Amino acid sequence: MSQSIRYPEILEIARREGKVTVEGLAEHFGVTLQTIRRDLSDLADAGRLERVHGGAVLPSGTTNIGYEDRRGLNADGKAAMASACAAEIPHDCSVFLNIGTSTEAVADRLLAHRNILAVTNNLNVAATLARNPDCEVVVTAGALRRSDGGLTGDLTERTIRQFKFDIAVIGCSAIDEEGDILDFDMQEVGVTRTIIEQSRKVFLVADHTKFRRKAPVRVAALSELAALFTDAPPPRAIVTRCRELGVRLDVAKG
Repeated sequence: MSQSIRYPEILEIARREGKVTVEGLAEHFGVTLQTIRRDLSDLADAGRLERVHGGAVLPSGTTNIGYEDRRGLNADGKAAMASACAAEIPHDCSVFLNIGTSTEAVADRLLAHRNILAVTNNLNVAATLARNPDCEVVVTAGALRRSDGGLTGDLTERTIRQFKFDIAVIGCSAIDEEGDILDFDMQEVGVTRTIIEQSRKVFLVADHTKFRRKAPVRVAALSELAALFTDAPPPRAIVTRCRELGVRLDVAKG
């Protein structure tokens, strides 16, 4: 069966069931797992699906992919850009890391840093950085979001306003070609805005999938960043905007 025949049926199954799996599709079509992975990658590159661990889901402009699925999405790319970001964070500094799988990856690359104060509203980041004896970890107050270990709300924002950070490391759900940084959760966006206001430099870690996605809530503009770390060349419009605004663009190779 050719790709041109499989693709519409894969999309129909995704619309009907909400998600497709590599193993399920391979059995359904009687082809290899490698063939289905290639099909899903092609459909993701075309913006028709979004890859998640073990399969794919339909793209959404109003709801985010589940947290565990996001954790398994493009792990190599996230690791590469996290390493590049962490390399730009010096010893002897204060840093904020917010909610997200990409910021969790950065936290893992900070375990050898010395004498840093790390503040976070991400319980997963806090647990990771607790393994670094030379890192003082402060967790903000706030309402716990059980799905991803994030803390949000007015209490979180009030905690953040007590600090002035050397560097903030933030993630996002999408970046559009106008240079707007976007997310899904309005409470989380309010926290991110406060982080940006309280930081001398802001680093955004966003893998290449974020340039194909849509989200409804505006977080910030590229002009508010010191650097954007990603894992593949962004669209030309983003490259041009970064150059015009003096925002460092770091494309790490996974």
